[in-house]
Amino acid sequence: MRLKSKNALVTGAARGIGAAIAQAFVEEGAKVWLTDIRDAQGKQLADSLGSNAAYRRLDVREETGWQKVTDTILADGELDVVVNNAGITGFENGDEVHDPEHASLEHWRAVHATNLDGVFLGCKHAIRAMRRHGAGSIINISSRSGQVGIPAAAAYASSKAAVRNHTKTVALYCAEQGLKIRCNSIHPAAVLTPMWEPMLGEGEDRVRNMESFVADTPLRRFGDPAEVAAIAVMLASDEAPYITGSEVTIDGGLLAGTAAAPAKPD
Repeated sequence: MRLKSKNALVTGAARGIGAAIAQAFVEEGAKVWLTDIRDAQGKQLADSLGSNAAYRRLDVREETGWQKVTDTILADGELDVVVNNAGITGFENGDEVHDPEHASLEHWRAVHATNLDGVFLGCKHAIRAMRRHGAGSIINISSRSGQVGIPAAAAYASSKAAVRNHTKTVALYCAEQGLKIRCNSIHPAAVLTPMWEPMLGEGEDRVRNMESFVADTPLRRFGDPAEVAAIAVMLASDEAPYITGSEVTIDGGLLAGTAAAPAKPD
């Protein structure tokens, strides 16, 4: 029960990493407010997690939504943890182009509106809410793509790099204000979530594509959302009071240096 008596808000919680984090938080004793724009999935998951979970619709791009959700939580108690997880790749419709030469300004802005504006608003309203009791934990889900260039996903990489930097700015601001509000980022690489589905395909193509996406990863596999959730639990807990402005990479060793994967069995 490492999060006992804590109130947490998780964006993009209807599926994938957000759902895994919400589940882990509930299991560790927190009351969790799941938010998303996938209402049916979000409500179904919240119902399955029991009385310590509730669902509220939140489009992270809209400030009025943030005000409404945080005010609802504050009417019920304090807000101790905010996980800014909601994000898009830009490839959800399967036909967008996101290289630096051919990406449209419309598609570029759409990715940043969710991935960056959503995190900005999440941090802003988290600070407002947490200032009441002067403490809390903000966890921003960035990406390995925010640490390196991605030629075919320029908008996604740019937005996640900005999340990485804004996390540090928020951490420093809160410290400067004398608030015990910590802000850290998590940087997953290939974690198998529904976000990957448009790129994986089906049948034999899916197997080949999955192997190709992790070919350069020393551990030679996709990560599991629960592995990201474990890091979020630690950062949300009272075990991490001296960790702020930090980034935690979970990438199977991809950014450690020269790839060193075990040989495939015969």
